[in-house]
Amino acid sequence: YQQNPKTYAIVKQLLAEGNAGELQKYFGSRMEFGTAGLRAAMGAGISHMNDLTIIQTTQGFCRYLEKNFSDLKKRGVVIGFDARAHPSSGGSSKRFARLAANTFISQGVPVYLFSDIIPTPFVPYTVTHLKLCAGIMVTASHNPKQDNGYKVYWENGAQIISPHDKGISQAIEENQEPWPQAWDDKLIDSSLLLHDPYATVNKEYFKDIQKQCFYRNINKETNLKFVHTSVHGVGHKFVQLAFKAFDLSPPFAVPEQKDPDPDFPTVKYPNPEEGKGVLTLSFALAEKDGARIILANDPDADRLAVAEKQESGEWKVFSGNELGALLGWWIFTCWKNNNRDGRAVKDIYMLSSTVSSKILRAIALKEGFHFEETLTGFKWMGNRAKQLMDQGKAVLFAFEEAIGYMCCPAVLDKDGVSAAVITAEMASFLATRNLSLSQQLKAVYDEYGFHITKASYFICHDPKVIQQLFDNLRNFDGKNTYPKSCGRFKVSGIRDLTTGYDSSQPDQKAILPTSKSSQMITFTFANGGVATMRTSGTEPKIKYYSELCAPPGNSDVEQLKKELDELVSALEKHFFQPEKNKLQRKTE
Repeated sequence: YQQNPKTYAIVKQLLAEGNAGELQKYFGSRMEFGTAGLRAAMGAGISHMNDLTIIQTTQGFCRYLEKNFSDLKKRGVVIGFDARAHPSSGGSSKRFARLAANTFISQGVPVYLFSDIIPTPFVPYTVTHLKLCAGIMVTASHNPKQDNGYKVYWENGAQIISPHDKGISQAIEENQEPWPQAWDDKLIDSSLLLHDPYATVNKEYFKDIQKQCFYRNINKETNLKFVHTSVHGVGHKFVQLAFKAFDLSPPFAVPEQKDPDPDFPTVKYPNPEEGKGVLTLSFALAEKDGARIILANDPDADRLAVAEKQESGEWKVFSGNELGALLGWWIFTCWKNNNRDGRAVKDIYMLSSTVSSKILRAIALKEGFHFEETLTGFKWMGNRAKQLMDQGKAVLFAFEEAIGYMCCPAVLDKDGVSAAVITAEMASFLATRNLSLSQQLKAVYDEYGFHITKASYFICHDPKVIQQLFDNLRNFDGKNTYPKSCGRFKVSGIRDLTTGYDSSQPDQKAILPTSKSSQMITFTFANGGVATMRTSGTEPKIKYYSELCAPPGNSDVEQLKKELDELVSALEKHFFQPEKNKLQRKTE
């Protein structure tokens, strides 16, 4: 007797063919539950996302929550989903969300299950807004179409961090046998424990983000035109509503991409971070309708890419660091205009991740507010923001270079919907001063110092090679010695967050948490350059991030860019050694 005829048929076929290799792939190892929850391809077997693995994961998560919250049955959890689907295995985000809801309801736990697709930030928003114990979002964000994921939020409204991932993972191991009626998701429809937060949250979220709306009159009058694409994901309706909430005319939606489509037919990868390829249709629509600015969300609408037409007729796609600089400047300026009390600035914070641009640090130094950096990933910024807010501080803004922005304290995670409308208001305001976003970005750099960044990655499928590459950096000139230079560039400091070593600290111990399971080394150079090399948690990549920070007044941008290009070439040649290590370059 099989519960899912499709995955059953796939496995039966492999057995009939005697295909041991494929069976090993499907059943050899269970998906690992980490701080990002689960992320894997949909399909049969315990290494994939399917009905069974979702049931097992939720059973473990449910038991772990029961252990941690005595009032779980009073407060409950929220579950949201995107539009992903995988017809050949019968998996879809909605199906997985209903099975998860059924698991909790069978144990008497109230479930707030969204009745329709939503942006990822709506889940952390709901956890906070309804004071729930936890949240689950079924999404694989901007991954390829066959993937899905299971993202988990704690009661503080932020993504989980250690030790919760280990605790949940262990509880999943201990609860693998599906409970009675685990598959029968129709049971939830008649349950009194099932609630639909869709209408409430749609009303309250758009009311809350209006606290970040400062120039309603300009928004009403502006003749600036915007194009928006949701890249076949969930964003369309919500960005339209956000514009309405700010009294902006609705953006032109790219018609071929505005409706959710799990096949993502018009793009190779549904990831606006990949730059111009994803924006081809947006450029065409903008040219046709005379729009100067393009706003692009990833499929679960927690990220935002922005492009602007330049005087030359070229389109400039802003990097995550550049948009971070603009939004940081804008949000602080709006705060300053509304807070005349000079002392209040001491309780203001902004955050960014350690591989993102240090531009906020430069602004904070000059303006007198606090800046902190966290480890890579919004889970760290969300958790730190909540700690600071609990101490009576205000966290105005947080960002990461991977085009993630938290502009609104109501959501302690990246949110591409509020970021899109706040960017539109900023652009409308600047237009009244005859400034473009690019011109304002230059003004920010002129005032606070130029911050030029360059990031890329190498692909490497052999974990042994990766390990060797990093071991080599830790034993560069003999045992336990890091490099003293990289080509012609002198190394002035080293922080290794794998081992916990930091040459700049009096006791040589790093302040940020360390993790033995992932590789990450940051080099500081005598010329003001910084470069970080790290492994990716979700992909077979070794990534690098580099930045050159100049003090205000040094305006020879071309010279700075040339210097950074040379530093990056030296980094690739001496530290990555792509030929020797057979690394594959990022292809544009």
